[in-house]
Amino acid sequence: MTITEKILARAAGKTGVAPGDNIWVNVDVLLTHDICGPGTIGVFQKEFGRDAKVWDRERVVIIPDHFIFTNDKKAHRNVDTLRTFVREQNLPYFYDPADDSYRGVCHVALPQEGHVRPGEVIFGTDSHTCTHGALGAFSSGIGNTDAGFIMGTGKLLIKVPHTLRFTLDGRRPDYIMGKDIILRIIGDIGFEGATYGAMEFRGAAIEALPIEERMTICNMAVEAGAKNGIIAPDQTALDYVRRRTAKPFQPEYSDPDAKALHAYRYQVSEFVPCVAKPHAPDQYAPAADLGDVKLDRAYIGSCTGGKLADFIAAATILRGRKVSIDTFLVPATREVATGLQSEKIQGQTLTDIFKQAGCLDIAPPSCAACLGGPEDTFGRTHGKEVVISTTNRNFIGRMGSKLAPIYLASPLTVAASAVAGRITDPRKFM
Repeated sequence: MTITEKILARAAGKTGVAPGDNIWVNVDVLLTHDICGPGTIGVFQKEFGRDAKVWDRERVVIIPDHFIFTNDKKAHRNVDTLRTFVREQNLPYFYDPADDSYRGVCHVALPQEGHVRPGEVIFGTDSHTCTHGALGAFSSGIGNTDAGFIMGTGKLLIKVPHTLRFTLDGRRPDYIMGKDIILRIIGDIGFEGATYGAMEFRGAAIEALPIEERMTICNMAVEAGAKNGIIAPDQTALDYVRRRTAKPFQPEYSDPDAKALHAYRYQVSEFVPCVAKPHAPDQYAPAADLGDVKLDRAYIGSCTGGKLADFIAAATILRGRKVSIDTFLVPATREVATGLQSEKIQGQTLTDIFKQAGCLDIAPPSCAACLGGPEDTFGRTHGKEVVISTTNRNFIGRMGSKLAPIYLASPLTVAASAVAGRITDPRKFM
């Protein structure tokens, strides 16, 4: 069996499963946030009763993150709904934006706070829950109805996905990031190329990646239609998890002869910095081919592009240079925000580098403009601004205005483009 099949088989109490099997699985973690949390709570209370208790207080994690730093009354109402439910249920894992428990974007905060463990089953009311496959978990996005059912029972009926295996060989050039890797793959197979599949990533180039870069790759598996993205947990992943939690876990690994519906092989040394053109993540193009695209703003942030490794990469380009367009910076979590002040490149903190480069003030951690947000959301588009962004989606209206075309790229490419004012291959500055 594949790693995905093994995790699901164990969660179902079975010795084996096959793609297409419909099975009931026991859930290890249910994640929700301020956008979908109120709806999930509504389903739970309607189906199980207003006074019902969640199936396991220790397994429900609620992380408000999407519409946080805003004056919008409806956004505040959503968070108030979560607070009331948490208080009634006495839930221990609620990261309230009103106090020091707040952490930031759920997909980065969940592993940072030790809630992601290899071999476990995680469901979240957000499509990018597939991020957590970077640590060897089966992790997938679901809707409010499924989440409400899990909240009451701790179980979910799912179909075992087929596996698409991606082997990435060779040594990764320093101008290639996880974003370049996943955009190339999505560009090749298309935004429906992995529909309801498990995208399994492996190979020497994957094993050499830091965890944050693996998160970027798994995060965007859903942009090819995948049910989950996953990477077998090596020592790097196990060390990351053990630094953050003392809870026991049991990793799983694919059998050497495990079958995959499709197998793809890449030589990463041949990759080039790239972008996804508007209006879909599969619209792949080498950055060097789009030098005539003039930009209005650059955006570095989100669960995909707002991790510390992303800002370090951007800072290597921006150090000693000036941006020529508005450049928005949004750390994913408080841990990342702290790192911007402590991490240094040749004696300069990242914060100082960005300030001297002329970037706009660094926003507090949240999803910010990645999902558009209320009118006063930091970085939200309001007109025909042409944007290059480290986020994961570039659908029409994704960052606010329906008139704003969005190009997706790695932090290196976004930073280089911010300096040039046009889409720019970062090798020009490396």
